[in-house]
Parts: sequence; C-alpha cells; structure tokens
Amino acid sequence: MAEHKFETFRILDEKGKVVNEDELPDLSDDELQELMYRMVYTRVIDQRAVSLGRQGRLGFYAPVAGQEASMLGSHFALEQDDWIAPGYRDVPQLIWQGYPLWQSYLFSKGHYKGGQMPEGVNALPPQIIIGANYVQTTGIALGLKKKGSSQVAITYTGDGGASQGDFYEGINFAGAFQVPAIFVVQNNQYAISVPADQQTAAETIAQKAVAAGIEGVQVDGMDPLAVYVVTKKARKEAQEGHRPTLIETLCYRYGPHSLSGDDPTRYRSSEEDGEWERRDPLVRFRKYLEEKELWTEEKENKIVDQAKADVKEAMKKAEEIPRQKVSDLIEIMGNDLSNNLQEQLEEYRAKESN
Repeated sequence: MAEHKFETFRILDEKGKVVNEDELPDLSDDELQELMYRMVYTRVIDQRAVSLGRQGRLGFYAPVAGQEASMLGSHFALEQDDWIAPGYRDVPQLIWQGYPLWQSYLFSKGHYKGGQMPEGVNALPPQIIIGANYVQTTGIALGLKKKGSSQVAITYTGDGGASQGDFYEGINFAGAFQVPAIFVVQNNQYAISVPADQQTAAETIAQKAVAAGIEGVQVDGMDPLAVYVVTKKARKEAQEGHRPTLIETLCYRYGPHSLSGDDPTRYRSSEEDGEWERRDPLVRFRKYLEEKELWTEEKENKIVDQAKADVKEAMKKAEEIPRQKVSDLIEIMGNDLSNNLQEQLEEYRAKESN
C-alpha cells in the first residue's frame, strides 16, 4: 500500500474557488450552465419526492440531496449510448439518461411499469439488491468488449455496498477480463445508520481496487467538476484500453437513508450535518458560476418553477396508470409461462374480473 496514494482529488473548494487550476475541465460556458441546471432541477424534484412520499402518494424513496455533484458530475462525463446499472438511489442519473420522471414514480410505487426502460435508453432498472449491479455491470461491459463497441458501462453503490460480496466479485472479474467498466462508490458516510469506519478497516474504499488489479481514485464528491474530470478519465481508460476504474466519491446525504422509517438524528449529530452543509455542492458550484457571470438568481428560479411543474405533471400521469394486479406480475415473468404459472394467471384473472 505504500506504493499507492489515495489522496482526495478536488478542483473547487467549499467557497467555489479553484484550487487545482491545471485540472479544470475543458467545458464550455453552456456546458457548465447545463450541469448546474441538472443539479438544481434534481434538488427540486428530490424535495418534491420527499413531500409526496410523506403524503403517502409514493412508496419507497431514497433521498439524494447532497449527492447531486457525485451523481450528475459523473453522468455528465458519459456518452448518451453508454450503459448505466443504477442502485435504488440513482434515479437522477436515469432521468438524465432518458428515463421519464413519471415512470420513476411508478418504480417508487412498486408498479411493474416503473421498471421498464423506454426503447433507446441504455440502462437497467434501479437495483434493489445492494451490490448486485456490480456483477451485472461487469457482464454488460464484457459483452460490449466482445462486440467491439466503443460504449462503456457504469454502476453505482454506496459505502455499505462496498461491503457486499457482489462488489468484490464485480471488480475482481472486471480486472481479470479487463472490461470497459466504471465502478462508482458514493461514500455518503453511512450505510443506513452504520458509519463508514465501521464498514471497513481500510483507510479508503478506493484502495480496494488494488486487490482487483484495477485503477482506484478518491474524489471530493461534493465538487461536480472534480467528479466530472475523474469520470471522464475513467471513461477514456475504459474505452481505449478496456481498463476498469473504481471511483470513491466522498459525499453526504442530507436526508434519511430512505422514507421507510429511518431517522438520521439518531445516529448523526447536528454539528456533523452543519459541517457537510457548508460543503453543499449546489452552493459551491453556484459561487463558481456567479464569479464567472454565468449564473443568476433569476435563472435558478426559472429552473425551480419548471421542476415543480414537471413534478406535478409527472405525478398526475403516474396516478392515472391503473393499479397493478397480481395477474400483471405473473404475466411479465416470461414470454412463455410454465404450466403452473399459466394456471395461476388464469386463476387470478378470473378473481380480478369478479
């Protein structure tokens, strides 16, 4: 380990000042504004989703506030035809990949239509089984390599996911077969209520890449430009040399793990929350753009209004979809149902028609 240094890569400090001029990405003014647009939009739809969940209008939901730079900075470095294998918290990346907002609400409700990716959207549905998408990503990437494709595959999990067996299996086989994959661990400091230092004795999650024989990097996950740069480099390595990379983004979730009864005040202090709030990715990036005269309060308010209107329209559409029936679940279990499933399907259809 003495030969491997895993210092946290960053470009912007907490006040939005550039501290790593040599690593500034070659993004146009329009691209910088687009990245901020996506982060603001995502913060608003997240706030609305939390509200809708507490109203009982959504089902399972994992808040994302605080992780926008990690999620969207990495996604911004991809090409539209790259593949994403998300975890259940990674709905924002899917939305910017082309997954309709209204379908994300169906996913939250557990409706089978919520897991159906529209044609042309290269993504798997959000994975509920923690870490399982790491194995899936290696398989996708191996397929891309065998096809001679220029596409890459990216996946996400949290710090708790890095304790799962699937995590190690995924990065190990990715290294063994040298596949075009990017593995992101969003270290938001807590796996539900378990702090990261109780998940592993390793100083960083990034160093776990060493055992798999792949590249590992740790980045300030509250800095969208830094996340963009390391992901862009990882994509180039994956595309040109079929060399996978493990990226650890240091970030923080401001809300609970999910809306399913988690109370973060039981395991986090107000002092800790305050410390991370001062690193808010939106505040940091906003200051950077304002200094460049690329952002205004008026511009941001328009995005907020648009996001609220989009949420209202998407929720209306989701609530117009007929409630899921048991027969729906049986029917989508395969193109050719076995005899016992066919019998169950007919049985439930008869019950549901009465």
